[in-house]
Amino acid sequence: MEIDARANGLIQRDFMEPAVERLLADLKDDDEVVRDRATADLWHRWFHEKGIVGLDTLQHSQHLVDSEDLDAAETLLSDLIADLPDFAEAWNRRATLRYMQSRYRQSLYDCRVVVRLIPYHFGALHGMGLCHAALGDFREAIHAFSRALEIQPHAQINRVLMLECTARLN
Repeated sequence: MEIDARANGLIQRDFMEPAVERLLADLKDDDEVVRDRATADLWHRWFHEKGIVGLDTLQHSQHLVDSEDLDAAETLLSDLIADLPDFAEAWNRRATLRYMQSRYRQSLYDCRVVVRLIPYHFGALHGMGLCHAALGDFREAIHAFSRALEIQPHAQINRVLMLECTARLN
């Protein structure tokens, strides 16, 4: 699936930034406290990337999801993406929403945009694996979970899901 014009020209960012490199290294640390702090710091970074306006909109969309107003949440996220097409976490939140609605191909599309923007976004890689598994594409699911494990090797859920997908291969 091709990424549409809104995502064309979007570039990977922060990958070589020293603070990000340290956090990515900490995800591989043997100390669970270090890994948990790095995980939280990356999520914080992604949610706050576009300042208070971006964060407030993401929080409002989550409130709408919690209130089961999924159409309004999707509209809000789609508008945010239209205004800030390089805001990876807006794409990721919409991917999560679409996955919740069993709209796996659309969710997968959004996950791909996230990974194009932030190649180390382990949440989007995990989401890609979930989408592929739901679509019955177990080899691609295994590949996505494996990519997530390269970044976050202690995330046991990805190992479990890889085994489940392997067992389902024809």
